[in-house]
Amino acid sequence: MTDFAHDTVVPYKGSELAKKEQVAGMFNSIAFRYDFLNRFLSAGIDIRWRKKAIKQLVKTQPKTILDVATGTADVALMASAILNPDKITGIDISDGMLELGRKKIEKAGLTDRIELLNGDCETINFKNDSFEAVTVAFGVRNFENLEKGLSEILRVMKPGGKLVVLEFSKPKSAFVKAFYNFYMKIVTPNVGKIFSKNRNAYQYLDESIQKFPEGKNFVNILDNLGYKNTYFKPLSLGICSIYCGEK
Repeated sequence: MTDFAHDTVVPYKGSELAKKEQVAGMFNSIAFRYDFLNRFLSAGIDIRWRKKAIKQLVKTQPKTILDVATGTADVALMASAILNPDKITGIDISDGMLELGRKKIEKAGLTDRIELLNGDCETINFKNDSFEAVTVAFGVRNFENLEKGLSEILRVMKPGGKLVVLEFSKPKSAFVKAFYNFYMKIVTPNVGKIFSKNRNAYQYLDESIQKFPEGKNFVNILDNLGYKNTYFKPLSLGICSIYCGEK
């Protein structure tokens, strides 16, 4: 397994906890403000991004979906509405996020269709060939070992199954990049501090984006792990990207 620079980026630099435990703790601490800050900081564009990612699965119409790093179940709920699968299973390492997600699922009357479990992407607690599709929105940056997580996802996917990853990336245009850097380094951590009382979480967001192997590099990782028909689509001037691969 290769080590990537982003694998070592952690929310709390002075902590002796492993990245996984730090990430779980960080999300537990900001869970109560997570949805609000997503909408606020992205001006609602994150909803459009998720929709575009899920639409990559419209042709295959998967009946069983695993949503990795499901958080508060935004993707699971949207995938249920757009794709109408029989069953969606969401896994996440943050109980705080899962608790909020379960409330949203209950409110939507979808407890029979969407199940949320505490689960780790690097040891997914399902048999080989269990799911027809896997989604990960803004979660792969938080993997402690990127290749291990992506290999596990490939293992639990059925042959012909499709992975859809939505992740932040860095814009290429100099003008957009300058604005983006100011926003991510100054605005986001300060807004995060005001509303969630956790500046570290939003500083970590920027650092993990800076070190993430994006674009063609990420597609190459998928290819090397054995994914087929891989591709990526930049969104919103490259601020975000969709990555896909099949088993």
